[in-house]
Amino acid sequence: MQGELNNQLKIEKTTSPRVKPDYDKLGFGIHLTDHMFTMDFESGKGWHDAKIVPYGPIPMDPAAKVFHYGQTIFEGMKAYTGPDGSIRLFRPEKNFERFNRSCRRMNIPEVDAAFVLEALKELVRIDREWVPAEPGMSLYIRPFVIATEPQLGATPSLSYKMMIILSPVGAYYEEGLNPVRIHVETRDVRAVVGGVGEAKTAGNYAASMQAQENAHAAGYSQVLWLDGVHRRYVEEVGSMNVFFRIGDKVVTPALSGSILQGITRDSVIHLLRDLDIEVEERPITIDELCGYAEDGTLLEAFGTGTAAVISPIGEIGWNGRSYSIGGGQTGEWTQRLYDELTSLQRGDSEDRFGWTQTIVGAEAARG
Repeated sequence: MQGELNNQLKIEKTTSPRVKPDYDKLGFGIHLTDHMFTMDFESGKGWHDAKIVPYGPIPMDPAAKVFHYGQTIFEGMKAYTGPDGSIRLFRPEKNFERFNRSCRRMNIPEVDAAFVLEALKELVRIDREWVPAEPGMSLYIRPFVIATEPQLGATPSLSYKMMIILSPVGAYYEEGLNPVRIHVETRDVRAVVGGVGEAKTAGNYAASMQAQENAHAAGYSQVLWLDGVHRRYVEEVGSMNVFFRIGDKVVTPALSGSILQGITRDSVIHLLRDLDIEVEERPITIDELCGYAEDGTLLEAFGTGTAAVISPIGEIGWNGRSYSIGGGQTGEWTQRLYDELTSLQRGDSEDRFGWTQTIVGAEAARG
């Protein structure tokens, strides 16, 4: 693969490095690194012209179809610096599997996942000085595709651009792993089976912002989404998958075609089963959930996703009532899962699942 990469990937390094930010004030997705990956697609020619170039603006025609018909998909993943200085990725092959699933749903040509992953590794190696070494920090990786054909007909684009950009990000929780209050959305709909809810496409996130702002205005941090048909079944929390500890087992909504197949979700399920904790993937109604909260059976709840890893939930607001979970405290299992996952991602503990890929060894990182 390395020989193929050298033949297909052009590299142009910057002569004007960007000023690195103060890592104490990183925020999320604010600062971008020195380089980016780009690759183009044309009908009849396929994907071509793969290159790593200095980060910067790209020319876009105002008639490009991404602006008018929303043909675009993306991924979110991270690179981590381990205690020995090595840099690793966490289950990146799963991200590119999902990347191509999203492409298929949005009628975008699939990419060669193996080639793109190797190109990503090379991009991170080039910008390795941007990968934070501080605990809780990481390098956020955003691969995406946009439709670029300059034509206003409502048909699939005949040309596309894929890019990967990188951003050093700070710890998601500045003051620790604190539970959030979530509001059950009863008016807006996030997705329906047969729609694009299981694809990582921009429209899903744009459609969720009104409900998110309304929840914030009511004093909540996140939205708990219900299904779009019956308006009873729990689906996701914000842009994360959601889990509930009910007694001595964990329940998470089954993947129904309208729920994103989260990489962190899958990792949490593996971890729980490795710990001999029963996991049920099944439909769960909001009535059932709040009933468990009332009788004290709902002991913990949390969301999972790349950005936060684990986000504990301490309270649910539904139909004018509030339901406390675990006394509003971070639960034992929630904390353990967060510790286990972040330890695996950084390389602080043995990777017994074979989930991480080292892309810059300790000696190379020090050099």
